Amino acid sequence: MVENILSVGIDIGTSTTQLVFSRIIIENTASFASVPRISIIDKKVIYKSGIYFTPLISQTEIDGSKVKDIVEREYQKAGIKPSDLSTGVAIITGETARKHNASQVMETLSGLAGDFVVATAGPDLEAIIAGKGAGAHTLSKNTGKTVANLDIGGGTTNIAVFKNGEVIDTCCLDIGGRLIRLQKNTLKVKYLAPKLERLSAGIGLDIALNKEVTMQQIRGITERMAVIIEEVLGIGDRSPELLYMLTTQDLRRNYKIDCISFSGGIADCIYGTIEGGMFQFGDIGIILGESIRKSAIFDKYEIAIPAETIRATVIGAGTHTVDISGSTINYTKDMFPLKNIPILKVSAKDEDSDYDRIAEGVREKFKWFCHGGEQQQIALAIKGVKNPSFRQVSKIAGEVIKGLEELLKTKLPIIVIIENDMAKALGQTLYNRLEYGRDVICIDDIRVENGDYIDIGKPLAGGRVVPVIIKTLVFNS
Repeated sequence: MVENILSVGIDIGTSTTQLVFSRIIIENTASFASVPRISIIDKKVIYKSGIYFTPLISQTEIDGSKVKDIVEREYQKAGIKPSDLSTGVAIITGETARKHNASQVMETLSGLAGDFVVATAGPDLEAIIAGKGAGAHTLSKNTGKTVANLDIGGGTTNIAVFKNGEVIDTCCLDIGGRLIRLQKNTLKVKYLAPKLERLSAGIGLDIALNKEVTMQQIRGITERMAVIIEEVLGIGDRSPELLYMLTTQDLRRNYKIDCISFSGGIADCIYGTIEGGMFQFGDIGIILGESIRKSAIFDKYEIAIPAETIRATVIGAGTHTVDISGSTINYTKDMFPLKNIPILKVSAKDEDSDYDRIAEGVREKFKWFCHGGEQQQIALAIKGVKNPSFRQVSKIAGEVIKGLEELLKTKLPIIVIIENDMAKALGQTLYNRLEYGRDVICIDDIRVENGDYIDIGKPLAGGRVVPVIIKTLVFNS
């Protein structure tokens, strides 16, 4: 059995808006006599859109109508209808995610994005998506090197560090090429991001809105931005400016980085010469790229050229966000898709050999998800057991029911995410123990952590698997 599913990736960034369509192929890779195991065997981008400047009404508002026009036009060029899609991701990234109407723009796109496209904008998630789209995770897996990918766009620098193909650290800096924008044919400042105003003043540069700047001043600010990027990677001491420019947690730096790759629009300015004038885009991006290329980063680290630069985020969104569950799942009713479900995961110590503490662990964390006295939907995550006995399944089901007693007072379904392959047995047991009066969804072969959110799409492969997107918003040490 081979099944093709179509995925879309839409990225509305600080500088540019673009989308890609990808074909994801799934197949039963188990032998004829074995329990089915449905796996993703190939992912291929089949269409790349043009690259558009993100349309804005003002410095605080995205032009949602024009964004929708861009997406509709590219759908038509690709010959694809929203109804053709099975999955995908739409993300607003960088400074654009902070515009006051960002959520309304995503609602505008929801009808174009098929039935299972999510809208997320966390900088940690953006860093991971861009790093995967750039191929940094594959490079780290294939070489055994620790690879840091720096995705530098118009408003932010998102950093993801990969070791053996896995993310080990992330962070985000307010450093990008369009944080200072200039009037056409002049060096008069028409936009100055607040942090850049403070940073320039701190190093004695008189850069202000509606005032002309000199090339020396521009190089002064871009060189300081390059030094801050050096500092976050561990070159030199951390300055107060670094802490100020961080928008998330700092990198831990308790590991050795072997290799650096750059993606995003500024990457093309770092790796090569952009044809045309220095200010052809009306910003400081080209000069920022030059300053980074001349920085100590190129002396300290091995530099890799990524598979994608300016398209890294949208390629990552279209091809690297989707996974599929194990093929022994259980659900009592098709209520999919389910989106933005927070994860409550019990710790390993709560899953001892007798499973007596699962309920205690669930109850302890359950209050995290109750706001204003109202209980929200959660997905309970447990490790589970390989090849469980009937007694083990029954015991775990009893503990889950005891732990979720507050949720059982509502009409919300029971959702359980399991690492090991036991979802069908546990789901059937839960449904039976609840006297067939509660909707139950059990999926396995999925690893999540507290702080994650999960989207579960409509079943594929004759209902045997479901596509999932795990959104990891914060990474802790």
